[in-house]
Amino acid sequence: MLMTYIFIAAILVVAELVYFKIADKCDIIDKPNERSSHSTIVLRGGGIIFSISIIIWAIWKMINGEWLMVQGYLPFIIGLVLICVVSFWDDVKSLPDSVRLVAQFSAMALAAWCMVNDSRLIALDWYWLVLICIAALVIFVGATNIINFMDGINGITAGYALAVLAPLLMLDVRSKMEDVIGFVEPSYLVVAIIGVLVFSIFNFRPKGKAKCFAGDVGSVGIAFIMLFAIGKLILNTNDITWLIFLLVYGVDGCCTIIHRIMLHENLGEAHRKHAYQLMANELGMSHVVVSLLYMAMQLAVSLGFIYLCPATVLAHWIYLVVAGIVLAVAYVLFKMKYYHLHEEYLRSLSSKS
Repeated sequence: MLMTYIFIAAILVVAELVYFKIADKCDIIDKPNERSSHSTIVLRGGGIIFSISIIIWAIWKMINGEWLMVQGYLPFIIGLVLICVVSFWDDVKSLPDSVRLVAQFSAMALAAWCMVNDSRLIALDWYWLVLICIAALVIFVGATNIINFMDGINGITAGYALAVLAPLLMLDVRSKMEDVIGFVEPSYLVVAIIGVLVFSIFNFRPKGKAKCFAGDVGSVGIAFIMLFAIGKLILNTNDITWLIFLLVYGVDGCCTIIHRIMLHENLGEAHRKHAYQLMANELGMSHVVVSLLYMAMQLAVSLGFIYLCPATVLAHWIYLVVAGIVLAVAYVLFKMKYYHLHEEYLRSLSSKS
């Protein structure tokens, strides 16, 4: 098994290097704008390796004769390909928001179909099933876009993905050790982690040193991969509090949206108001340090939830609410102390123009 994973890692490294050649030749690049935290042109779309890793995982499982298992994941894989193709095209040539949203809702619907067919929800009355699926689609598409918005500095997408996938793998392995049916195939999570690690080789670097950026195909793709595993966990346990695995991004993303609404800004316009952007830009912190900070915060929250929080619904909700409040308060205090630096940056832009 170890040799298989090493072989998959080697294939992914080669695939990433081949993509760099294609991206360079086709001029698939990321040019700095007012939202950017980089000042040089970098190859875009390196995160395509995330979806490639899952496709390789499915091929490996089919070669091993596990056709029925792969068949159960097929709607999700089709959704992953759909959402990544549209996101990649958006990286190459900007697409209307409506096209992206249709693709995201369609892909999430395929993933939901895959999850529901493998859960006890299938026994519910059709109207409850429809309501639950609609609510799940809205939450998951919203989460996908927040994860996409948070992809703004070197290493943050890769680091955060590892902080989500690693606890999921720990939880799944522990379930099997306790003779409880796991919520997802462990090798799915392992191969996804390998894909993230391969991407990290070229992206988890100081400012100005990254070989590539994830692009929408990367941030949306890894969001889809993570949300599928979290969704299966939620349906397996009937416990929505497992969304805590996305709490740090959720607090930063939602609080920033609220802040921009308070400022009467157009939410569709580029900006640099996330807490991590303030750290990397106005405070001049290293991209690697900021990415590791977000990674460490999410790991601390997730591992505390798994190993310290009692396994009851009430305890889970208390932990989720308290952790959310603590992070939200920390966000507000941080912005109150340092947001004036961003305002000075905006004034300097206005004076130049």
